[in-house]
Amino acid sequence: MGRKYFGTDGIRGRVGQHPITPEFCLRLAWAVGKVFSRQGNCHILIGKDTRISGYMLESVLESGLASAGANVSLLTVMPTPAIAYLTRTLGADAGIVISASHNAYFDNGIKFFDADGNKLGDDIELEIEAQLEQEMVCVDSDRLGRAARIDDAPGRYIEFCKATVSRGFRLNGLKVVLDCANGATYHVAPRVFEELGADIEVIGVSPNGVNINDGCGSTHPDSVAEKVVTVGADLGIAFDGDGDRVIMVDARGEVVDGDELLYVIAKHRDLTGNLQGGVVGTVMTNFGLERALEEARIPFARAQVGDRYVLEMLKSKGWVVGGESSGHIICLDLTTTGDAIVAALQVLIAVVESGRSLTELKKGMTKMPQVMVDVRVDEPGAVATLVGVTQAVQATTERLRGRGRVLVRPSGTEPVVRVMVEGEDRSEVTAIAEDLAELVKREAATS
Repeated sequence: MGRKYFGTDGIRGRVGQHPITPEFCLRLAWAVGKVFSRQGNCHILIGKDTRISGYMLESVLESGLASAGANVSLLTVMPTPAIAYLTRTLGADAGIVISASHNAYFDNGIKFFDADGNKLGDDIELEIEAQLEQEMVCVDSDRLGRAARIDDAPGRYIEFCKATVSRGFRLNGLKVVLDCANGATYHVAPRVFEELGADIEVIGVSPNGVNINDGCGSTHPDSVAEKVVTVGADLGIAFDGDGDRVIMVDARGEVVDGDELLYVIAKHRDLTGNLQGGVVGTVMTNFGLERALEEARIPFARAQVGDRYVLEMLKSKGWVVGGESSGHIICLDLTTTGDAIVAALQVLIAVVESGRSLTELKKGMTKMPQVMVDVRVDEPGAVATLVGVTQAVQATTERLRGRGRVLVRPSGTEPVVRVMVEGEDRSEVTAIAEDLAELVKREAATS
């Protein structure tokens, strides 16, 4: 049975348009409250990023949960992985994050964690969707949920991040630029790195409700790259709006993406005996990472796109390190979900303990030219499976056999079809990607 509302990472869309409306989110929260309170009283946390719509959605979610009899703790602005951590350590039954991650401010979304800090399973999401079809009925007044704020949430999460490195680990002498994307890490990330001894410069720490991810953060690494070069920093770290993705730049201002960060983390862990198996990437992971890990005799496997699928494969294999090119990196021995701050610290462990720069550490992996074109369509899932599209993909795959690969898939978070082509020759790859993107547009227009 397919899911009607849930995508690969909760429910997301344009604010004011279904399903991200006050009315729907009120019903959604009520449905969530009903599902989680079936075994008795339940306690649910709510956190958010810095989008202006977060205040509106926080209010309706609180009301919907309380109307179903669920008790609510409000965490205010906190990174997504912080809600996962606090849900687990505070003994809550579930955690809710109001965020659209790397999207612009006019989008928003609702993401969920279970009591263990993991993304909800398909069975729970389907149960919530089934509850949404029922008539919304408020519980009696003596059973209404209560709401309270947890004021020390930032401090708890900061201490957790610092505890993911060994006692005595210091960043003294390292000059680091942090770009917090005017998002959820703006008030916690600077404290983590500063308290560990780094000399920090910060940008993207002045959120106003509409500037989240706007020309800054992990989706716009040029900002942090420019700052690194200007101030002569050793490296730069760029987070996305909700703090679950990280991209870095080296001292020369060259971008180090999620695949390269995975390589740095895995290679150092392997050398120090802390890798615990292999590495999980996705179908979008650059072939250069697979080849570099093979040379290092480190096992590698590909999952579907989406951190939940990376997580599932890690658990099935008993491995602990995985992630995506976008910088969504999971260190399962430290966290239950992608955590940008924790992942960045893992890279810095490699830098400090090896005594080598980020530039030197990434040299062991040579990226293969990869071009991705997003095609905006109304129904990405249907368009990606049209006969004309699948036949073109098959023909292109045959053409690139042994020299590259092609992937056309619907996004799980945006109304786009992603066309990815990878190969040895950049000009050829670019031309093929553009041709396939035009074909997708034509097929979508005539279907």
